[in-house]
Amino acid sequence: MKKLLFVLICLSFVLGVRAQTADKKWNIGFHGGAMQYSGDLGNGFYKTQTTFYGFGGISISRYIGNRIDFSIFLTKGEIGYNSEKGSFQRQITTGTANFRFNILGADAPLRPYIFVGGGALMFAKNPTVDKSNFDYAAPSFGAGLNIQMGEALMFNIQETFLYSTSDERDGLVGSSNDAFLLHSVGLTFNFGNKKDEDNDGVADRKDKCPGTPAGVKVDEKGCPLDRDKDGVADYLDECPDVAGTVALKGCPDKDGDGIADKDDRCPDIAGSVALKGCPDKDGDGVADIDDRCPDVAGSVELKGCPDADKDGVADIDDKCPDTKAGYKVDANGCPFDNDKDGIVNEEDACPDLPGLLVFKGCPDTDGDGVPDNEDRCPTVKGTIANKGCPEMAKEDVKKITQIASKIYFEFDSDKLKAVSLPQLDALVDILKKYEGANLTIEGHTDNVGEDNYNMTLSQKRTESVKAYLMSKGILESRLTAKGFGETQPIADNKTKAGQAQNRRVELKTSY
Repeated sequence: MKKLLFVLICLSFVLGVRAQTADKKWNIGFHGGAMQYSGDLGNGFYKTQTTFYGFGGISISRYIGNRIDFSIFLTKGEIGYNSEKGSFQRQITTGTANFRFNILGADAPLRPYIFVGGGALMFAKNPTVDKSNFDYAAPSFGAGLNIQMGEALMFNIQETFLYSTSDERDGLVGSSNDAFLLHSVGLTFNFGNKKDEDNDGVADRKDKCPGTPAGVKVDEKGCPLDRDKDGVADYLDECPDVAGTVALKGCPDKDGDGIADKDDRCPDIAGSVALKGCPDKDGDGVADIDDRCPDVAGSVELKGCPDADKDGVADIDDKCPDTKAGYKVDANGCPFDNDKDGIVNEEDACPDLPGLLVFKGCPDTDGDGVPDNEDRCPTVKGTIANKGCPEMAKEDVKKITQIASKIYFEFDSDKLKAVSLPQLDALVDILKKYEGANLTIEGHTDNVGEDNYNMTLSQKRTESVKAYLMSKGILESRLTAKGFGETQPIADNKTKAGQAQNRRVELKTSY
């Protein structure tokens, strides 16, 4: 044991550095060891022939002064004893709070200490013996040795004496209370920050430049580095390798325009701050080095050149300098003419088809005086009245009238009678012959029945006719169905003959 202690002492002097001090005020330790008993069954302290009971523990201590620490020591393990008087074995948990006196002070690599305090003991309860499983340790005291192993590591040896306030844990009540002795070894770790308010790694007591921002490299005196010696510390110096001025954060300014050379687009010619150190002769806000028209004021968008017609093309590039406002232009400043008919897109009603000026740029394929964009029959010559479609033959007009008079429905229904279908097929042929023509289907009733009912019935009947025509390939856009009920009689409803005439369908074509 003496040899081991000598080796540890020597090792501590080899590895020794400053330990738990004002710079590192906290320490946490992890310990293991053995526990011995002294009481009514006998005294096992420091006797190797008695059984040793193991425990594990943790300690936390706080630096108070050069020689004073406050510590808390917690353990958990077993305790027991065997003798002629009897025996016992119990689980035990201890917790003590102590003031520790460091005999050689906080700076010594080898730190013997003594301590005194108090705490509590908690046992696994034995119902036949214990009234309570909780005792006080009053007092707890002892001594120990901390050996510095590194900046944050210490090896710890400690002897702790606990005097219990109870005399019943061993099963006997005699002349003395139970006492326990803890032999422990462990490793403890120092942590905490040294007093260094600016966190530059130099303690405040040595720091000649307190208040240095965090992360800034400093010299041994705690002052920021200044490699180019221009009076601006490197961490503030935007040009740390070239001497400059304080006003420009350590950077030089050859042309003296107040803009550091590293930011100056024209470092050899004085200019303005707004143009990053470059001059602007015509005062248009475009630096001369970027200005395509440096002697004439222009716009920033056109790189300093003017644009008289405001079409977005600089005058020096504009092949059509008098373009009307709002017209879209090409790269040469001329309005677009997609179909190349001499009429610009903005004025061309048919910008993708070559046409005539009289028709606002639209063609008239069939030459009927109706431009194709308005001609319902663009490939067949027609009349302006018919929107470019030819007149319908008189026999076809007459036939449509005849067809209208032969459209019949089931009684009180919108269902077409079979006899009407050949008539409607003939109507389909006519409509396909005149593809530009539209058809209006009008339905009428007599005055028998309710007005609203008649109105609804007439509408349904016209819809039936429309649906049939659509089923035969006539576009819905060409067909209009409208019921008038009894509102437009053409004969006297007081007679059966008049009522029969009023129950009718009328077909009207239009363009």
